Amino acid sequence: MSERAAPFYCPYCGDEDLRPSEALEGSHGAWECAACNRAFQLKFLGLLARGLQHNDAGGKQI
Repeated sequence: MSERAAPFYCPYCGDEDLRPSEALEGSHGAWECAACNRAFQLKFLGLLARGLQHNDAGGKQI
């Protein structure tokens, strides 16, 4: 597991009381939220082939 990817808040409740999960064996990137008692896992899927699309028109796209 890379130490670079650490969440700043729980994706479910938004609380910041997170700690690495030791209960989920073999789950790299697993975290536990003490506020809502949920466990979740971070996983990098990859880069998008098309990249970021810019809208140079200056307005909202309809």
